[in-house]
Amino acid sequence: MLVLTRKSGESLLIGDDIELKIIETLGDKVKIGISAPDKVKVLRKELFQTIEENQQAAHTIGKDALKTLLNKRP
Repeated sequence: MLVLTRKSGESLLIGDDIELKIIETLGDKVKIGISAPDKVKVLRKELFQTIEENQQAAHTIGKDALKTLLNKRP
């Protein structure tokens, strides 16, 4: 893992077409701006993990069981 130190307003480049810009630092939080082509998927890691877990759960219980559960929602 590459670890870099950046200040507010500074950027780093990934390849030729992805830029990460430090927008603001406030305490233990950092706002990051991301410029990337539309074809590049950008997701928060927590969201990506949740999607993976949901997909695994859906495959585990099977489509019919999932449909039954969804039909029983209040």
